[in-house]
Amino acid sequence: MAEDSQMSVISLTQFLAAIAVGLCSFCVGFTNGYTSPALPLMEDRSKTDFEVTKQAASWIGGIMPLAGLVGGVCGGPLIVYVGRRLTILLTAVPFILAWLLIGFATSVWFVLTGRLIAGLAVGVSSLALPVYLGEALHPLVRGTLGLMPTLLGNFGLVAVYTFGTFITWSQLAFVGAGCCLPFLILMLFVPESPRWYLSRDKQEKAQKSLQWLRRKNADVNAELQGMAAAKSEDSQNIKETCRELCSKKNRRPILISLFLMLFQQFSGINAVIFYTVKIFTDAGSTIDSNLSTIIVGLVNFAATLIATLIIDRVGRKILLYISAVAMILTLFLLAAFFFCKYKGMKTSDYGWIPLMCCVVYVMGFSVGFGPIPWLMMGEILPARIRGLAASIVVGFNWTCAFIVTKTFQDMIDSIGSHGAFGVFGSVCILALLFVIFFVPETKNKTLEEIEAELTA
Repeated sequence: MAEDSQMSVISLTQFLAAIAVGLCSFCVGFTNGYTSPALPLMEDRSKTDFEVTKQAASWIGGIMPLAGLVGGVCGGPLIVYVGRRLTILLTAVPFILAWLLIGFATSVWFVLTGRLIAGLAVGVSSLALPVYLGEALHPLVRGTLGLMPTLLGNFGLVAVYTFGTFITWSQLAFVGAGCCLPFLILMLFVPESPRWYLSRDKQEKAQKSLQWLRRKNADVNAELQGMAAAKSEDSQNIKETCRELCSKKNRRPILISLFLMLFQQFSGINAVIFYTVKIFTDAGSTIDSNLSTIIVGLVNFAATLIATLIIDRVGRKILLYISAVAMILTLFLLAAFFFCKYKGMKTSDYGWIPLMCCVVYVMGFSVGFGPIPWLMMGEILPARIRGLAASIVVGFNWTCAFIVTKTFQDMIDSIGSHGAFGVFGSVCILALLFVIFFVPETKNKTLEEIEAELTA
């Protein structure tokens, strides 16, 4: 029995499901990072047929997370009524359409429309991916394989940074369209979440789905019974979902998810990712800005890979501690560098500092506050309100992302780069305190055990 359990945990089919979902996240990462290499090229009139003003450029960067807010809200009903898997599949259509609009753009409005549509797909994806994997994966590998979307999403960042160094912004858009095909094909072979089948009273399909995920000869009866018991309790309260959402017992997991998303975004990550090239240029870095961006992307990927390999051993909270401390130190050092530059001090001999800070900052973010809020959203939200609650959490995340991305340039204009990074660093201090006192450890626990602990 122990051997069978171990075999079910390491099943190749679970890995395949995580890869399929992760390839969708690759498209999300490619979309998120597109503006970093593309915007400087768009603003150069010698490299584009239409004018892109500074205000238009800020909207090209900012409209995607705003649309992600709408996509996140719309994704809730989709994953409830259409299913987790089909919702993920359907995002391929807007992704491809968005990239084609940008690639063939003859005015800035085509680019803005493309970014808007891409943002909708990103919002839906960021909701559906963690919910699907949270429900489909075995507790002992849910941390490792659950981080696969973040890992491949960060690889998408590396890819867009690298391609953006050698090709035009329109060619980069066509590459983005092509990247959607692998996840579209692979998702055709992956089953729907067994928990979603149970919510639709499809017991036989739920068993087949779980059997596929846990290996052909694995004994899945006990696990399926546990899921069914949780579902039967849920079915009695389906009409009271909104009331349950506001109930006192569900308040804790929802607030934890919301605050983790708040700290994730107000740590300044999207400001760094969306405007990486600009940060290095403004800092007067002695290292080529495009090369610096690629290095940061590689570090992002490598750090997430490390987190993927160790998260089920060390737990979520330890990684969040490391993440917060690393971001605090580097953001305040970056603030100090820009303050010295603002005061007219000679900084040309220290042009390596922005790169070092961004590398360590991204490394810290990527081992903790980058992937873990998404992973924990799929773990800690109670089953009976998971779809609606996840929709609210994702919508809140993208609201925060829009605020940070759209106001980053305004922050620099009003309080300087040093002030902006100082604010982000202060937020990370609050994030560290929040994790210490309020965030639970979910390592190796079933979703039912986590729910019982948080809603007691």
